[in-house]
Amino acid sequence: MAQVLTRDNADQRVAFNGTWEQFRLIQQATQNAPGVKLSFFAGEIEILVPGFKHENFAEIIGYLVTTFLLAQGLRFHPSGSMTQEKEGEASTQADKSFCLDRPKVIPDLSIEVVYTSSGLSKLPKYQALGVPEVWFWEDGVLWL
Repeated sequence: MAQVLTRDNADQRVAFNGTWEQFRLIQQATQNAPGVKLSFFAGEIEILVPGFKHENFAEIIGYLVTTFLLAQGLRFHPSGSMTQEKEGEASTQADKSFCLDRPKVIPDLSIEVVYTSSGLSKLPKYQALGVPEVWFWEDGVLWL
């Protein structure tokens, strides 16, 4: 019997070892599956379907960051959870991301809401991508 997703369900996460080519096949197979987030780094493929709480906090944090940037008079472009990728090495979709000044392939700020695994384990992936600033929301704390 299939599990019914409700507003209270936690994130659904699967991680396993794989190659870049396998990651690409999964990426193609899930391209029309809204809400599915994929990532690849150091031979690990992760498939994540965020739950309501995860998405709720991501939206609140995105609103707060947007409000701050507007109040500071900074020019910015929210890039949401667009795919950030370095061919053959790393790929991910942050919960929220922002480009300062102008749109870019790799954003200036990526924000991760962490419910299913430690944020520290995700930092090397963002470093490999060249994201200059990464923030994590974990256990009620926003940290850099």
